[in-house]
Formats: sequence, structure tokens, C-alpha cells
Amino acid sequence: MKTISENRCFGGTQGVYSHSSAACACDMTFGLFLPAEAADGPVPVLWFLSGLTCTHENAMTKAGAQAWAAEQGIALVYPDTSPRGEDVPNDEAYDLGQGAGFYIDATQAPWEKNFKMWTYIADELPALLAENFALDMDRQSITGHSMGGHGALTLAMALPGRFRSVSAFAPIGHPTKSDWGRKQFAAYWGAEENWGPHDATLLMQGAGFDGPILIDTGTDDQFGDLLGTEHFAKAMAEKRQEGHIRLQKGYDHSYFFIATFMEDHVSFHAEALYA
Repeated sequence: MKTISENRCFGGTQGVYSHSSAACACDMTFGLFLPAEAADGPVPVLWFLSGLTCTHENAMTKAGAQAWAAEQGIALVYPDTSPRGEDVPNDEAYDLGQGAGFYIDATQAPWEKNFKMWTYIADELPALLAENFALDMDRQSITGHSMGGHGALTLAMALPGRFRSVSAFAPIGHPTKSDWGRKQFAAYWGAEENWGPHDATLLMQGAGFDGPILIDTGTDDQFGDLLGTEHFAKAMAEKRQEGHIRLQKGYDHSYFFIATFMEDHVSFHAEALYA
């Protein structure tokens, strides 16, 4: 593992690190905020999964989570959204290839060698973090934005017992019925019968989540028709799932929206992590 940068931040340290990934067959970069309490022992962890076109850096520099995480003594992990590099396949479209890993493991050429983001987030990166940093991996929660909200919800429901709480900002909630999902699943997995159960609405209709959920989506989200919020809300209601879906008047899909409600989300996760 290589240290790219470390900066003092709200009494703790905001670091950026890279490492060779076996899952993605390339070097991967991630951000990690450690609060001051990490100097004395392991601290709980909140993952932030970013959306289309983003790197580890977008949420790290725009979401404003560090101030609230420092107050709560919580670490923040900012993974990248896909494998990257000259030898990694890509596409001209913004919503496929590098920057658009969709937090799944591809099985189709040319993506299958590198695009293993599910394995990377679920297995490889947690093991690396546990080995190298003062993190309490028995106390994890997860959040994300847009494509990252899809990743957060599907990981939380598919890995019962891993995360104490899950939240999302404008998540893609029903990708198998959206152009933000069907296009990528077809490219990465091929025929529809091969698609895995990586759809938050379908997972909610199944086992649901063994903890609380918080979702915020703006009423003026310019991508609202692609998110499937109504489908996920219906599935939550039918499942009688513990949680809240809030439609925030006038907010769009941007990081201004995320930053506005970040304190609520960090506080929500802190309650679960310290329960």
C-alpha cells in the first residue's frame, strides 16, 4: 500500500492511499478519514460509495462529511467507483466503463478481468483496511449517492449482519427497470437471465434489511425518472421495513444536496454504530 497524501482535518487525518488490487487487476485508490479517536484505538466505519463519473475524491472534497464524522468519532471510507488505467477497458459514454463500475462483478468481455467492484468493496478493501488502520470492522455502516446509493443498498441487503445501518442520497433504486442499470447490466453480464440480484427493490421484496434505512431524494432531481424511488418506497412499505424515505423540496442531484443533509446521515449512522 502507498500513501499518496495525508492532511490534518477536523482534528483527525484525511488520507489518500493506493494499492495493487487482485480483484480489479490494477492499482486502486481510496480515501480514508480517521478521527482523532483512532489514535487511541479502533473506531467505527462509515462507507461512502460515489456515483457515475466520480472517483474517490468527489465526496471526500464536496460532501462535507468529515466535520460530522469527527464529532461522532467515526472513520469515513471513500472507495473509487471502478478500476482505472490505460489497460483497463473503457467506453465513450459517461455511464459505462471507467467511473461506472456499478458495484457488481462483470462476467462479459471486455469487462470481466477488471470490473469486479462487488468483490473489491465486499471483500478485498475491507481486509486491507482492517490490516492497516485502527478500524472496528464489527461496527460498519454504509451510504452512497446515485449509483453509489444503489451499491450501498444492495451491499447492505446482500450481506446481512455486515452493516448496522444503510442510507442513500438519490439512489438508483430499481436498476433492472431503468436506463441507469439495464444498459450496464447488459454490458457487464450479458443476457438478462444472467443478471444477478443487484437491484435494491428486488432485494427489499426478498429479505429486506436487518437494520434502519434513511433515504433522501430531491423533488427537483434532474435524473429523478431514472432512480425508481417510487418502486423502492412501495417495496419498503410492503415489507414493513424500518426506515425513512424523505423527498426534499427543491433539491437536485448535486453535491449541494448531499452536503445539505450529510449531518443528518452521519448522525443517523452514529446512532446505529454506538447502539
